[in-house]
Amino acid sequence: MSMNMTRAEREAFLADLHVGVISIEVPDAAPLAAPIWYDYRPETGLWVITGESSRKGKALLAARRFTLVAQTEEPPAYKYVSVSGPLVDVRPADREADTRPMAHRYFGPELGDWYVESQAEEQQDGRVFVMRPERWLTVDYSKMGGAE
Repeated sequence: MSMNMTRAEREAFLADLHVGVISIEVPDAAPLAAPIWYDYRPETGLWVITGESSRKGKALLAARRFTLVAQTEEPPAYKYVSVSGPLVDVRPADREADTRPMAHRYFGPELGDWYVESQAEEQQDGRVFVMRPERWLTVDYSKMGGAE
């Protein structure tokens, strides 16, 4: 019995709300790995927002690709999706089109709006990094008999 997700399952899982862990190659060092908010749509790709001058931003600009892992941690129905691919777009983050919707995704409207307003200075060098997934790794332990 395969515990791999189908294309539809993996895309739905990745589009759901999870805090991802991004991993970016760094020359002469271990990969940079850190939690990050993200969004995914099959037609657009996977995108994150981070400051161009941050460690993540600098690493993304240098590596031009990244890996992101999203998971659920509730046994016995543990699931994860890992996606890797190249950057296909890097652009300034627009407060209303990018930052506010991402904050609403993770915090809801009220707290999301407060977050956007409280982080205005830090967001000035924010960039949207869009990745096109090329490599997928998935596991869905709920596919084991009696796991859910």
